[in-house]
Amino acid sequence: MQALRADMFEEICPSSVLPFRIGADKWAGMVLRCLEDGPRRYSELRVPLARISPKMLTQSLRALERDGFVARTAYERRVSYELTALGRSLLEPIRGLCEWAEEHWDELLDARES
Repeated sequence: MQALRADMFEEICPSSVLPFRIGADKWAGMVLRCLEDGPRRYSELRVPLARISPKMLTQSLRALERDGFVARTAYERRVSYELTALGRSLLEPIRGLCEWAEEHWDELLDARES
């Protein structure tokens, strides 16, 4: 499994202006995308999600776990997070929302600025 890239989500990313929420907050979709290729440790998630405060990332992960999208596994010296079958079933709709946001990027920005 490849390491997550720090530039996985640009600072001005369509995901951050989507008018839709998955789970409890605007970061949940990005967290799910980070878990797409398999389990990740918290420190690995921090790399592409550096704009999210540690507190907010923890809250997002807890909410995703509570809602059944993410499973948390505690080992002796580490914790990992991975998608459940329910969480994996959201990946295709998330891709669709990302494509929609890219198509309507200018309109979304104009609406936010007005």
